[in-house]
Amino acid sequence: MKKVLIITYYWPPSGGAGVQRWVKFVKYFNEQNINPFIISVDPKYASYPLVDNSLINNIPYNTQVYLTRTFEPYSLYKKINNNQTPYAGFANEGKPNFIQKASRFIRGNFFIPDSRRGWNKFAYNKAIEIIKKENIKTVITTSPPHSTQLIGLKLKQELNINWIADLRDPWTDIYYYKLMLHTTWAKSKDLNYERNVLEKSDKIVVVSESIRQLLKNKSKKIKESKIHVIPNGFDKDDFNISSLSKFKEFTISYIGTITKDYPVDSLKKAISKSVLNIQFTGKADHTIKQKLRDIASFNEHVKHQESIKLLLSSDMLLLIIPKIINNEGILTGKLFEYLGARRPILCIGPKDGDAAKIIEECKAGKTFDYFDEKGIYNFIDNCRENRFEFQNNNYVKYSRSKLTKDLSLILDNHLNNQKL
Repeated sequence: MKKVLIITYYWPPSGGAGVQRWVKFVKYFNEQNINPFIISVDPKYASYPLVDNSLINNIPYNTQVYLTRTFEPYSLYKKINNNQTPYAGFANEGKPNFIQKASRFIRGNFFIPDSRRGWNKFAYNKAIEIIKKENIKTVITTSPPHSTQLIGLKLKQELNINWIADLRDPWTDIYYYKLMLHTTWAKSKDLNYERNVLEKSDKIVVVSESIRQLLKNKSKKIKESKIHVIPNGFDKDDFNISSLSKFKEFTISYIGTITKDYPVDSLKKAISKSVLNIQFTGKADHTIKQKLRDIASFNEHVKHQESIKLLLSSDMLLLIIPKIINNEGILTGKLFEYLGARRPILCIGPKDGDAAKIIEECKAGKTFDYFDEKGIYNFIDNCRENRFEFQNNNYVKYSRSKLTKDLSLILDNHLNNQKL
């Protein structure tokens, strides 16, 4: 079997879509004759925004996982922020107070590229040990946190291993980057880290075509052929639920984090004309709760399997793309689990974006502009009257098993090229 070392900060019991991406790859690696070795953080020392112990059940029993210590500033941060670790986009902070702004400034300028860099020396030392013991030739680093990519960069410089950098999100172009209050010096240093990783990695894997285009323009030294798109997906096994009760009234569900950058005004106007149930499950910014308090219910984060039950119990699934720069490339994990649930998808976002293209490709719903109140209302009305049909099976290409096969082909081609 081909041996691969995977270095990832987020691993069960951590929760969230980023964790599921590599847990699912590892689950199906055996089908592709790949033997994975995992390096992650010991949960006793880690800083997780979300915890989901149920994801542990997805990991094959014989998977070799190595956990290390870390040294991070989050223990102090949590003490001044109601014992909370920040979510992506700071969705759990609301309007930041002075202390929170000061904390962001410190994180953005004294912990570059991010405050989890304190894990790097522990992970690097463990990686050296495993690579030598198991004679491993290929290393995959996955981020965020993007500091993890610096581990791969150092291993490449020291051992000249085959290195694949998996970027689940943009680095310096992420939509909440400006909230980190970087100085010009700090941003320049971060850009330099990003460029070095992109130039010196052997292969780059991203989740969307738009992110691929974004990264290839970072440097003339980056060959377009080295960047591959492997999106997130859904695991068909997760949807094999024997007993399930539907909601009594027509229900629209949104699963995941939602910040103030997610426009909901047209949605509010369209839904206000209808009698239905709309619910948000996950961390929601207080401004969103205020805007929709009269028409929606809000629930806290639930375990992954519970979120699948919510999807299957709903009549329609809501996807909102934040209204920010470069939002055409945003492909959240929820989109693919929406596809797996086979419920009509109401998407509000750029009509030429990657999410819109996939929804159209799979005939799984419709995408509407942020201001298309009428279109949103009519689509909801059509679905309430059962006038929506799934017209093809293109969604199957986004199954976790199929995507793992696609990833294995990249690994095979890379290893074959190395032998030439």
